[in-house]
Amino acid sequence: MTQRETHKETQSNPDDHGAVGLEPSTTQASHSNSTTDRRSFLKFGAMGGAAVAAATTTPGALANQSPDASAVVAPKSLSQGRNNRRARSALLLKGVAAEQHYKTTMAAGKQPTNGDERRYRNDNYYASFTKTLPSNDYGEVDPGAFEALARATKRGRPDLFDAIPLDPSAARKLANPQGAWKFEPFALDGWGTRMPAAHTFRSPEIAAEMVEVYWQACTRDVPFIDYGSNSDIADAVSDLNAMSAPPAGGVTTGTLFRGETPGDAIGPYISQFLVVPFNFGPAANVQRYSVPTAGINFMVDVPNWLNVQRGGAPAENLVFDSTPRYIYNNRALGEYVHSDVLYQAYLNACLILLSKGPGAIDPGNPYLADITNQGAFTSLGGPMILDMVTKAANLSLNGAWFQKWNMHRYLRPEAYAGRVNFHRAGQRSYELHPDVLNSQIVAKVFSIYGNCLLPMAYTEGSPTHPSYPAGHATIAGACCTVLKAFFNEDYVFDAPVQADATGLSLLPYVGPDLTVGGELNKLANNIAIGRDAAGVHYRQDGIYGLDTGEQQAIALLQDYSRTLNEGNFDGFTLTKFDGQKIRIRNGNILPA
Repeated sequence: MTQRETHKETQSNPDDHGAVGLEPSTTQASHSNSTTDRRSFLKFGAMGGAAVAAATTTPGALANQSPDASAVVAPKSLSQGRNNRRARSALLLKGVAAEQHYKTTMAAGKQPTNGDERRYRNDNYYASFTKTLPSNDYGEVDPGAFEALARATKRGRPDLFDAIPLDPSAARKLANPQGAWKFEPFALDGWGTRMPAAHTFRSPEIAAEMVEVYWQACTRDVPFIDYGSNSDIADAVSDLNAMSAPPAGGVTTGTLFRGETPGDAIGPYISQFLVVPFNFGPAANVQRYSVPTAGINFMVDVPNWLNVQRGGAPAENLVFDSTPRYIYNNRALGEYVHSDVLYQAYLNACLILLSKGPGAIDPGNPYLADITNQGAFTSLGGPMILDMVTKAANLSLNGAWFQKWNMHRYLRPEAYAGRVNFHRAGQRSYELHPDVLNSQIVAKVFSIYGNCLLPMAYTEGSPTHPSYPAGHATIAGACCTVLKAFFNEDYVFDAPVQADATGLSLLPYVGPDLTVGGELNKLANNIAIGRDAAGVHYRQDGIYGLDTGEQQAIALLQDYSRTLNEGNFDGFTLTKFDGQKIRIRNGNILPA
């Protein structure tokens, strides 16, 4: 059984916030303030339903169609002059797209949550995200502070966000919970995304995922190329397969810490897109990066752990090796996803693919064969592809922030480990699944540090926003979906490589072919699971983050599939993370 099949204890119509009278919902009228429904979709001004009904969705650009003038009441300035036809068409096209996303959202129903906030409302909300809020000596939140946060995220009023109290020692701020209320004027609004409810705190699924995160932390310095022969890796495989609900349904040394998407388990652990050289304009780039000193982990004593939970400035320092290295182990990967900027990995991947020539371009691009007297550029060419990758990145964060702050508010692994530590010491009692308490890795961590806290890769621990879904993963899902739409997923990498056991050199890889589609999936999972390896996320955060980003990228591609003038363009084709192949043509999602 895979990760996608094991979500349990899910409520489809939750009332997860009974302690403070809060009920998570979606784009329904329950999200409102005292004057108006804050989240009603746009009614397209004076255009109304008649204009939408008049829209054509036949092949070809809508801008080239002649809409029924009686269906559009355009502003007076647009109803005069030679450009009125184009302006009316643009207005109509935007209305059609918005109406489609509105209907998609309304048909999706409510976003489910796992019920933990209600379940533990009388126990200091110990299964919820509370970092930077006032807390006791066990890292348990002041209930009133958490309820202020929950109330603000439900109602969306700026004054309620301003009133959320932070711990007196906090030097860090909450990471933009108000951002969940930002509207998205194109593609799918963040509030239209849907994902499964997170695993419950007491579930065997999250227990197994926490065991996985502990093992990632304790094997950070093992080179990926040595996984088949390392004894700690063998112990990790044994421990994880002993879980009641092992990650990915069970692991081997060849699949440990990998994703579950097509192609992810083929070839080297790290995607070709993270190791091969490329040119950024006139600058040649070799993908060697700064790596923290081996063996040094953080927040492994209670005072430092508690300080970080309260949002205090870290008292520890991150030290780097003097020699840049290829990404060769989880410490190197964890640092890459610590310092990367929003869409860096996918912009680099796009540049790599653009350098490969026509063979790497999606075969359905009409400029490859059908259009012989023109070249692609602003339409279906490099500038459009690069722009779409960047558009998809921030677009996807709208969905991630809605899910994180308004729906799930899931605690981070470092906080879960604190619960394990104090429960095992007999200082507190939490509803932890016995799989995590009885695991080999918790005993191993205790033998090393004298406690069960999670050894962290970052001095500051996790970001100050909830865990589920992962922002990095949501961006990865969106950007890689766009790249799969524009490039040839079956294109095979020539001369593939992998980092050696020191990270100083690249070695030839010999084995099954590595395709663009598989390596894009692997890239997305490297970024998502790399955050797990740093200790800041669980596997569920990455898997469903990828799916959430994919939803918004597909909506973006739906919008742009209507805008192109090329009459022989048959739509964008791509393989989703679940293996389904689709075609996006004239705003419609069809089997490929």
